[in-house]
Amino acid sequence: MSLKESDVQQIAHLARLAVDQDRLPEHARNLSAILDFVEAMSAVDTAAVEPLAHPLEMSQRLRPDQVSEEDQRELFQSIAPAVEEGLYLVPRVIE
Repeated sequence: MSLKESDVQQIAHLARLAVDQDRLPEHARNLSAILDFVEAMSAVDTAAVEPLAHPLEMSQRLRPDQVSEEDQRELFQSIAPAVEEGLYLVPRVIE
């Protein structure tokens, strides 16, 4: 697919990007090459390929789910400026 300079200008406008007029032909060539590559990839038969969540088939190393800190809720709420029924009260921000 070959993009014209006017196509690049329209894409840049939609993306809110400033594009130097002198570099429009270069951007048009680069974007056209990217679209050609995507088109070539779309032509490959992937029917027998299973989708992957990650390219490396590895299991995630997880740490044990254990409490590592003591509960300090009472301490933190005792020094808070305003607390009501276990909730922190904050000034209204949106009118």
